Amino acid sequence: MKIILAGAGAFGEKHLAGLKNITGVEVIALVGRTQETTEKVAVKYGIEHVFTDLSDALKLPSIDAIILCTPTQLHAKQAIQCMKAGKHVQVEIPLADNGDDARQVLSVAEETGLVCMVGHTRRFNPPHQWLHTKIKAGELNIQQMDVQTYFFRRANINAKGEPRSWTDHLLWHHSAHTVDLFQYQTGEEITTANIVEGPIHPDLGIAMDLSIQLKTVHGKICTLSLSFNNDGPLGTFFRYICDKGTYLARYDDLVDGHENPIDVSTVEVSMNGIELQDREFITAIREGRQPKASVYDVMPCYQILEHLEKQLKNTQHQTQYPIQ
Repeated sequence: MKIILAGAGAFGEKHLAGLKNITGVEVIALVGRTQETTEKVAVKYGIEHVFTDLSDALKLPSIDAIILCTPTQLHAKQAIQCMKAGKHVQVEIPLADNGDDARQVLSVAEETGLVCMVGHTRRFNPPHQWLHTKIKAGELNIQQMDVQTYFFRRANINAKGEPRSWTDHLLWHHSAHTVDLFQYQTGEEITTANIVEGPIHPDLGIAMDLSIQLKTVHGKICTLSLSFNNDGPLGTFFRYICDKGTYLARYDDLVDGHENPIDVSTVEVSMNGIELQDREFITAIREGRQPKASVYDVMPCYQILEHLEKQLKNTQHQTQYPIQ
């Protein structure tokens, strides 16, 4: 299977590292913002072709699929471009930064019948897979999820600490992980969603702190705190409060409520969530089916994000009264 990877940044390299472990797959072209930087990454991973324009890469013969690790603002447009070129596509999270674009991607996926997958990695990380199996088997029942997504990004930098050409977003990117995971793990529709935001950064133009509350149709709740201001342990930490025990997922580690480790090393063929995500994408193409985390599966998440954004905009136009 011949693949183009677009986006030679920090996350693009994570995909390249994972793809090297999958047999029968060749990344034949790399698309990046600048020629020199992209060539360096291509040499590192033994990739033959380098482009700075996705349109040029799509002209290569015998391309099967594209993985998009480009800036958020390009995701929807490029996903549509790839499908209209007849290619299967995996677009990194988030699918879009607004509801209209997300729905347009879904529409094109329906029209073409191609595989269109979104990089909701939490569905694939072994700790969350371990819990999902227990929940589906009826051994656990979630009462509440308490999630903290914390970074220290008061300047426009990426995960490698390098300058970023675009602005990341707590709502449309980072909260998408948890909103989708909460729906996926509970298997229930979210019927209540509330949000408040902190001050807007004077240069970045985004809220640096968010607090989100979610509730499903059967009363399961999720509390999500997000910050780009946190100068401490970084990453996302998930607490599952269940009817039979509490579990904490931190990166690839899982412990119970008393910090006793739980072995998740045999859950999947790899402990690398990105690799597992790519394996699902490739397998779905080969088997002619929709993958887990297809655009169909994750659309409810983007409907909730759209609702939360509208809620914020409505709040901004309301008179704020102090609580006495």
